[in-house]
Amino acid sequence: MSSHTIYSSPENLRSPLIPPENKTHLAGNDEQPIERLCIDDMLRKHCGEFGYWQLKHFVLTCLGWALEAFHTMVMIFADRQPDWSCLPNSDCVVAADKGVCELQPDTWQWDGGPATSTVAEWGLICGQKYKVGLVQALFFGGCMIGAGIFGHLSDSKLGRKGSLTVVCILNAFFGLLTSLSPNYLTYTLLRFLTGFSTGGVGLCAFVLATEPVGPSSRGMAGMSTFYFFSGGIALLSGIAYIFQTWRSLYVASSIPSLLFVFLILPFISESPRWYLIRGQTDNAMKIMRAIAVTNGRSLPDNVYVSRDEEVNDNDQKGNEERSREVVTGSVIDALKSPLTRIRLILVVGINFACSVVYYGLSLNVVNLETNLYVNVLVNAIAEMPAFLLTAILIDRFGRKPLGVGTQWFSGAFCIAGSFMDGKGAWKVIRMFCGVLGIFGMAGTYNLLFIYAMELFPTVVRNAALGCATQAAQLGAILAPFVVVMGGGLPFLVFGVCGIVGGFLTFYLPETLNKPLYDTMNGMADGENEV
Repeated sequence: MSSHTIYSSPENLRSPLIPPENKTHLAGNDEQPIERLCIDDMLRKHCGEFGYWQLKHFVLTCLGWALEAFHTMVMIFADRQPDWSCLPNSDCVVAADKGVCELQPDTWQWDGGPATSTVAEWGLICGQKYKVGLVQALFFGGCMIGAGIFGHLSDSKLGRKGSLTVVCILNAFFGLLTSLSPNYLTYTLLRFLTGFSTGGVGLCAFVLATEPVGPSSRGMAGMSTFYFFSGGIALLSGIAYIFQTWRSLYVASSIPSLLFVFLILPFISESPRWYLIRGQTDNAMKIMRAIAVTNGRSLPDNVYVSRDEEVNDNDQKGNEERSREVVTGSVIDALKSPLTRIRLILVVGINFACSVVYYGLSLNVVNLETNLYVNVLVNAIAEMPAFLLTAILIDRFGRKPLGVGTQWFSGAFCIAGSFMDGKGAWKVIRMFCGVLGIFGMAGTYNLLFIYAMELFPTVVRNAALGCATQAAQLGAILAPFVVVMGGGLPFLVFGVCGIVGGFLTFYLPETLNKPLYDTMNGMADGENEV
């Protein structure tokens, strides 16, 4: 006779043989209570915070950063002013020291022919030189618009993976069309459209790569994403050296986006956090189980993923109904909440200031009288120690102190450089100050993505990051205008921006070891508990 069989009082005869499902879960002969965990707790307790699953997913997704580097930095080579030489038996030899603008058109020629760059093909020199800067500004303008649109779409209908797929397809399409541009106006339009799609690549790739990572590893993982961007720039310098004409370079830099869509994206999973806020709990659980299995861990049958606002709610039936609800958010929601409104304003201001410094110090590479390909390669490699240093220190000192310190470090050296004469030995010292300035700002730029990601809940995370990216693109648009002021004034502007950015960061909360909240209510409850 089974020990579970009961023949006593009539009350037992009226009791249900199986307890209600909303209170317990049967696993064999044992009754286990349902345990609802938020994604961070589930990763920490059962799935693993950064195992093989996250490593593979992280590497594959972050390859998108290299694509962004291709489409952004290709202008350095495609729009460069190539070397020129005098035609034999012409008066050019006598007047060569006057500059090409003072020579007769039929007395000199571009080395390598007009197909070398857009400048050579369409004569974008002398009085037409501003058109090169205009194309660059419009590209970043497209990035600014695209970041906001795709930031919203990745939080809502398209999701992180869907948005990344769309922007990569558009990048490849517009990039290939750019190589066929018959004139300057068409080229300008296609660069704007390429910028529109490029603005969403890094944004979507960053969030998709880091959202499945646990709290203790998220800082290091997030800081490592920029290695792929710098690596992309370094690789682009090699591609540009092989493909010497600007049209062939646009083809070569666009094809990798198509390869990414067809060969890489099928092996990348959608973010479980996005599934969760869209009410697709079953899909979120499938990914969490896949993470656990791949990492050699075990996810108990009675454990279910829930939004952070539902974890501590004892209303089981209500939680099950709410878990199927679609939670949406936008920049308007972030601005309505007093908690996220101040954060968003500060993040936008910091990104703008940092972008002016970073792009302003970087764009001067074309003015150096050395090998362009080597310069771009060295600059890309030089940023990597900054990424490594901030990655090591981010979980030791926290996001806030490191953000303040790196910006003030950069700002101090930029201000020091503004007082240098720019002649003789002082010129070398000013260049050294610029190197240290971009070293500090490269570390800040890396830090800002992971910091901003942790400041906002899943429901508005990409939209908020989109606003931050838009502010950064606006800074990139204005940076060339600062550079053309010449002398020590640009360094002074960069220094002031670095110092101001550090002060703004001082007013942000620390997010070290804080959970990634899913909803606005969940963040509000979590912050109130603290």
